[in-house]
This record gives sequence, C-alpha cells and structure tokens, in this order.
Amino acid sequence: MNGDDDFDLQDFLPYLLNQAAEESSLAFQQIYKDRYGMLRTEWRVLFHLGLYGRMTAREIGRMSKMHKTKISRAVAKLAERRFLTRRRDVDDRRLEYLELTAAGQRAYRDLRGVAMAYDANLAAQFSPRDVATLKRMLQALAGGAE
Repeated sequence: MNGDDDFDLQDFLPYLLNQAAEESSLAFQQIYKDRYGMLRTEWRVLFHLGLYGRMTAREIGRMSKMHKTKISRAVAKLAERRFLTRRRDVDDRRLEYLELTAAGQRAYRDLRGVAMAYDANLAAQFSPRDVATLKRMLQALAGGAE
C-alpha cells in the first residue's frame, strides 16, 4: 500500500453505487430465487414483459442495458418454465416476439407486489424528498434508462 495514495475506494462513486445496488437488492433477490428459482436477468426479462407486453429480446436489451447473451439465456429458462412464449415474425424470421403466458403473468403480478412493498420499505429509510432526489440522480447517471 502506497502511503502517498489519496484514492479512497470507499468514496469512489462507482464503487459506492455498486455496493448500494448489491446491498439494497439482496433480500429481493432471495424472494424471486426462493419462489421461482429465478436469476436476476430472468426476473428483469419477466418484468419487462409484464410491464410492456409483447417485446423482442433486442427491445428488452435496449431498455434494460443487459447483454444479448444474458437475455437469451434468461428467455430460454423462462420458456422452459412456461413463463413465456416465443413466436417468430412471419415476415422477418430473424425477429422473435416474447410474451408472458398465464403462468408468467401470475409470477409477474406476485413479484410486482413484492417489489412494490420492498421498494416502499427501502424508501421508508429516507424522507420523500430525499427519495425523489436519489431517484432523479440515479436516473441521470443511468442515462435516463427505463
């Protein structure tokens, strides 16, 4: 360790953001893992389809900023569990539309309720003004991501 190095990892914003993201999502991760055996990418795909309806993997990738191979694996797992259907476009065979099945919609509604309660509990640690400020700053850092 260099005694002249004044860099403090604990104050490095990307490090703090990552630590906060991991810590704040651990309990929620456990819920979707325990209830549905899902990984993070799977619940994110499920939530995009639950919120926006029929989408392509490319659209999900653009909105979520997830890599296409991770989305592809998540889609395969969700299809295997019969949470979504995959349909090729009749005019453009390269396009595949993803849509939640009834089971997928039930899982989405269940986890949406849990997510809303989890979010409210997390936000309760701060004043409504601080929560609004934090969300605005995080959205700016995320480049206005959905």
